[in-house]
Amino acid sequence: MWADTILIVFISVCTALLGEGLTWLMVYRTEKYQKLKTEVERQSKRLEKRKEAHGDSLDKQHKKKIEREEEKLKNNNRDLSLVKMKSMFAIGFAFTALLSMFNSIFDGRIVARLPFFPISWIQGLSHRNLPGDDYTECSFLFLYILCTMSIRQVSYHPDSVLVAEIANNESRAVVPL
Repeated sequence: MWADTILIVFISVCTALLGEGLTWLMVYRTEKYQKLKTEVERQSKRLEKRKEAHGDSLDKQHKKKIEREEEKLKNNNRDLSLVKMKSMFAIGFAFTALLSMFNSIFDGRIVARLPFFPISWIQGLSHRNLPGDDYTECSFLFLYILCTMSIRQVSYHPDSVLVAEIANNESRAVVPL
């Protein structure tokens, strides 16, 4: 059981690294992505400077300029998302095939024991294809998902464009008094 657990953690790390590598190869290093990212960052900075320079006292002309720039920024963010999405579909398809293969290898095998009794709506996933009624026994799929989610959270770094967009949306939020 320990060997299976360690093997699944290793598989999770390898697939996470493979996924990050493929994403970098298919998205982040492409010229189109780099141009769009630079353009979005430049537009975000310009928009922030305009908003700070004029503050709350905006006339109609300045409001229209800011709205046009926000629209351009929104369109570039959409294009950036489309560039990412195409490769994510390919990577998702590949990982679904890998998951299916590993799931068939570990089918019906107890790979770990959980230190807790899972809540009812998770039991179907944690005890998937395992014989018996001991719900602290863990299947491949549950351990793999837990490991992969943990690894992705550790390696996650928000895109500066995303951070700028969130900050931009928060600055426009109206807070009731």
